[in-house]
Amino acid sequence: MSENTQTDDQTFEAAEYADGTVTYPPHTVSPNGAERVGTVDLREREGRVVTWTTSTATPPGVREPNTLAIVEFDMGEEYDGPVVRALGQVAPRADADDAGESGDVDVDIGDRVEPVYADDLREPGAGIREPESQEWDGFRFRPVE
Repeated sequence: MSENTQTDDQTFEAAEYADGTVTYPPHTVSPNGAERVGTVDLREREGRVVTWTTSTATPPGVREPNTLAIVEFDMGEEYDGPVVRALGQVAPRADADDAGESGDVDVDIGDRVEPVYADDLREPGAGIREPESQEWDGFRFRPVE
């Protein structure tokens, strides 16, 4: 389970709707019934930790302990829609020693975070499903100074 250098083809995609709202995860229509008109890449937005927890009893193939955070994204002063939040694993700080497979990371409520791409959020062969049946990559949140 590793973080990799992000490229332009890895986006952390939220949906933008005709009524100006944004949701993550993306849906076909907004909660108000507005049509989807585009996307917003959440990698380009600042996020802040709303709350976090550490799970010590994780599913097969998920690092143990596994620190998770709910992150709220700053959508800008002109944005007047509902808050945009995401739940995800927390990555080690950029200046910290690599937490490796242990998942031991340092995060606090209010920390600024950036989404970082990971090839494997869990070990593909450890679960009961066929590895080819689902995606294993995604984004973690890394605290920044």
